[in-house]
Amino acid sequence: MELKKGSVVYTLAGHDKRTFQVVLDFNDKYALICDGKYRKLEKPKKKNLIHLKITNTVLKDTDIKSNRAVRLALKPFDRALDTK
Repeated sequence: MELKKGSVVYTLAGHDKRTFQVVLDFNDKYALICDGKYRKLEKPKKKNLIHLKITNTVLKDTDIKSNRAVRLALKPFDRALDTK
């Protein structure tokens, strides 16, 4: 799987461990991620790529236009965790 802008990732380490986030930007070592609730678009988290697991889902640009849109786009992922 390849990391892209809008990719949904699962965090493996840190205070935000076991949460789904969306990638806003990245380079060869770090990614800027947000979830729209605790980490807003205005202040994304800089996260090491080794602490992220990439999913097969890539959100459209319209799903990343606001914090509310990001929360709504990530909601199905959080619900999937609750059922496990």
